[in-house]
Amino acid sequence: MNLLHDKKFASIENVRQGLKNAEYICSKKIATTVYLAYHLEKPILVEGPAGVGKTELAKTAATFLGAPLIRMQCYEGLDESKALYEWKYGKQLLYTQMLKDKLNDVLKGAKGLSASIDKLHQYNDIFFSRSFLEPRPLLKALQQKDGAVLLIDEIDKSDHEFEAFLLEILSDFQVSIPEIDTIHAETRPFVFLTSNNTRELSEALKRRCLHLFIPLPAPELEREIIRIRVPGISEKLRIQLVSFIQQLRELDLKKIPSISETIDWARVMLLLHADKLSSDLISETLHIILKFEGDIKVAEEHLYDMTRKAIKEAAI
Repeated sequence: MNLLHDKKFASIENVRQGLKNAEYICSKKIATTVYLAYHLEKPILVEGPAGVGKTELAKTAATFLGAPLIRMQCYEGLDESKALYEWKYGKQLLYTQMLKDKLNDVLKGAKGLSASIDKLHQYNDIFFSRSFLEPRPLLKALQQKDGAVLLIDEIDKSDHEFEAFLLEILSDFQVSIPEIDTIHAETRPFVFLTSNNTRELSEALKRRCLHLFIPLPAPELEREIIRIRVPGISEKLRIQLVSFIQQLRELDLKKIPSISETIDWARVMLLLHADKLSSDLISETLHIILKFEGDIKVAEEHLYDMTRKAIKEAAI
């Protein structure tokens, strides 16, 4: 089994810089986990609050490696046929019709029904070969000769049975197809699994992965993320935005804003040609970062004090 790009994974700093070049600002812990996962040939199970960049990490890794991103979105009821492969029944039927005229040649010499069926059984494997196989995301990832990044998104939304089905792929990078054989990955895909912790995952799955928890970013990291992801925003406004968001996260809210909301809010400020925060501006755009009306009312009660503090921090 080949690996993808050894030079890009020569050091943790190489990984961190490579992700940064692809506009993903990460902590040393994240870069270290990605570095180790590559060299240990293990998938990464990424957990953390919604919107902190779990899926984005996999997308950026694909950009960093110059490899295709193959994404499988998990949901309740997801099964093997949707995730691994299906048989091309339409193509099988079409070929059967086209070869009908050859049936007499095939059955030539067979006497009786039993002998005819035995003759036909000799050709069963033709219609259950790779030519009639429709690969789904998991098989596609294994078949990429030059490697791929496989994103198994929100694994916690799938059933326990599907999670168990994944174990062979996650540990050996292979799948068993009864009609054909075991298919091994020519180049090991770089695998990311994400989870929002809606249910507890099995120990067997966790054992096969390196675990990475991405928390909400510290102010310094969040300011750097905004600087890279939303170029053009002034430093003063960037500091004010992050300060206000950080204060919001200390309130008793149903859904605190994540980094994705901060990025959206910064983009809104650019569209509105704003260069500083004000209570009126925040009040008019609060729905961009808060998703529940109850949370907006809670924030409005503290709006004046939080705005004042954000402006003061930017002035220091």
